[in-house]
Amino acid sequence: MSYKLRFVQHFRLDKTKEFLAIEKQFADLEQQSPEFPKGKRYLSVTGQEPSNTLIWECEFDTLEAAQNTLAFLLTDTRHEALFQTQSEFILDSFTEIYKPFDS
Repeated sequence: MSYKLRFVQHFRLDKTKEFLAIEKQFADLEQQSPEFPKGKRYLSVTGQEPSNTLIWECEFDTLEAAQNTLAFLLTDTRHEALFQTQSEFILDSFTEIYKPFDS
């Protein structure tokens, strides 16, 4: 069974370049630090979410692993420093955890 952890962020459209430059730093941190989850990032093209939406998601074997990762990201100083820099461009954000339908 796998669980999906998602972060959804709506950012200022007029600051797309700046927002995405910081997001690239998040991606680099993930790649350089083995303790970070290796998520995938998506930008909305069509659908319910506006085009100024970034979605980061990652799958985990258990709900506990997803929750532990969320707790880790909320307390890691490197992640927090980048988030504080990026937060001036974020309009709103939310976190979701999904479980498979067939479980």
